[in-house]
Amino acid sequence: MSHNTFGHLFRVTTWGESHGAALGCVIDGCPPGIAFTLTEIQAYLNKRRPGHSEYTTQRRELDQVEILSGVVSQNDGKALVTTGTPISMFIRNVDHHSEDYNAIMHKYRPGHADYTYDVKYGIRDHRGGGRASARETVVRVAAGALARKIVPGLIVRGAVTAIGPHNIDRDRWDWSEVDKNPFFSPDAQAACVFANYISQLCKTGSSVGAIVEIVAENVPAGLGAPVYAKLDQDIASFLMSINAVKGIEIGDGFAAAHLTGEENADEMRMGSDGKPVFLSNHAGGILGGISNGQPIVARFAVKPTSSILTPSRSIDIEGNDVNVMTKGRHDPCVGIRAVPVGEAMVACAIADHYLRHRGQVGCI
Repeated sequence: MSHNTFGHLFRVTTWGESHGAALGCVIDGCPPGIAFTLTEIQAYLNKRRPGHSEYTTQRRELDQVEILSGVVSQNDGKALVTTGTPISMFIRNVDHHSEDYNAIMHKYRPGHADYTYDVKYGIRDHRGGGRASARETVVRVAAGALARKIVPGLIVRGAVTAIGPHNIDRDRWDWSEVDKNPFFSPDAQAACVFANYISQLCKTGSSVGAIVEIVAENVPAGLGAPVYAKLDQDIASFLMSINAVKGIEIGDGFAAAHLTGEENADEMRMGSDGKPVFLSNHAGGILGGISNGQPIVARFAVKPTSSILTPSRSIDIEGNDVNVMTKGRHDPCVGIRAVPVGEAMVACAIADHYLRHRGQVGCI
């Protein structure tokens, strides 16, 4: 299987399966001299970690990162500093129940990658979906923690803006609320609605989709390049690679199709600091594929988790009609834990373009 790497200068290769011994990544191209601590990386991993909320999968993983190469320790081991050589990180799997999947070993689960992996490679790992499992994204979060360190002052934050038919009220958006509820909701009232909705959904063994919004601030103007190296192109590609993601928007996205030119244009005035001030941000911080200095805004839609208790019609590997009911432990809404993954992928895309800009044009 090829194509396990993303990025150009900040290159991340991931490896491992859902029910394997571990998952890991190798980061190539990280500049030397980047200081960080394992505690900083662990903080992001804990946001994604399963088994710590009644609204997510009850698979319990420690998700403790271990680093094998590419760093030296300083301050009596309290801090690590990158050396410019490949950084290898891995996270052990400790709580997988492979026997839960024996009944569907030769059956194709609707909505999953079972059939497409089989038809392409002639073999698949039926245990938890193997590499197609969202478990793979844990090491992307670790890589994203380092990516944040590359761009000075970069802040990347994410939030769930909708679960199923329920949406947040943007007039109540408060970033301080995101870490106070298990849904990463910026709207405290919506979080209560989400809780009731997911609780009822769990009783039926069903699942639901969600919309996640990522906002990157302090992104310098000038990142990205026309025509085939646009910043929004790579952000969309990186986000689309996340398991279960089925749609991407940058800025107003599809809503821009309903605006007039006058409404959609982000007008400008000169600020007191000699830099332009935009009067709106319909473009989501990117014009012509190049960042304009405004916050970069991206949204992605996450489909309902395909693993449900309701029997579904399918076929087995011999072409026989079968009914499939997926057992095991699954997220009723995989979009919830996709928030830190989306943050990580946007951070990696921006860090990659920051290094590419520096290589071609020089420091910003």
